[in-house]
Amino acid sequence: MAWLRAELRGQGPGSNILEQPWFAIGKSLRIETPPRLPMTGHPMDDLDRFVKRAVHKIVQQAQRRLPEKSKPLLIAIDGGSGSGKSTVASAVAEKLGAALVPGDDFFAAHITDEAWAQRDVKARAADSIDWQRLRREALEPLLAGKPARWHPFDFESGVRPDGTYGMLAEFVECAPASVIVLDGAYSARPELSDLIDLSVLVDVPVALRHERLSTREERTWLNAWHARWDGAEEYYFTHVRPASSFDLVIATD
Repeated sequence: MAWLRAELRGQGPGSNILEQPWFAIGKSLRIETPPRLPMTGHPMDDLDRFVKRAVHKIVQQAQRRLPEKSKPLLIAIDGGSGSGKSTVASAVAEKLGAALVPGDDFFAAHITDEAWAQRDVKARAADSIDWQRLRREALEPLLAGKPARWHPFDFESGVRPDGTYGMLAEFVECAPASVIVLDGAYSARPELSDLIDLSVLVDVPVALRHERLSTREERTWLNAWHARWDGAEEYYFTHVRPASSFDLVIATD
């Protein structure tokens, strides 16, 4: 979501990821959590309990797979905006001593604001993450047991004169580890499927996700974000990576 803040700071519209529908073979494991308790004033009230359950299930699945691996285990934690996936990913990485790779660092900064505005939801879903750079600069080195370094997307600078977006001058450096956690919407995209050992969907109802977002974002900014990216997320999680295509689904109800 932070990339639209950069777009709005520089002015202009926006958009998001993926093309070809792709469905994993095999049955996904769906983990149901008890129904959410009534809200008591803050949309994040039940998040801590949900995160703890999610982390336990993901760590359990990862530990089952690790003995079979001769190279690092890559976990992709995907989900819609406001689902709590980044909180889950950070906790999983801490629990497993994993290398954490934020997918937002690889937002497609080279695409102009005008070009985003012209894309339909399918194209936005296909293009929002520069998966080739993500693969080349972060995932492949880490999977080879080597350090990785990359320039993250610059969320603060806004639109450049040519309509594209910048990346921070400083490198992010990530040490290798036996587990790699890739966090972010579209992180389980099909172009990375040959690298991913465990694909996880943090599945939270749209209404609750939007409620959570409304507590932490300014309304005008959030309305613009929804207008640009909601359709792309819906397309991705319906046609590209539906829940049935994930290895593990962590759901609230």
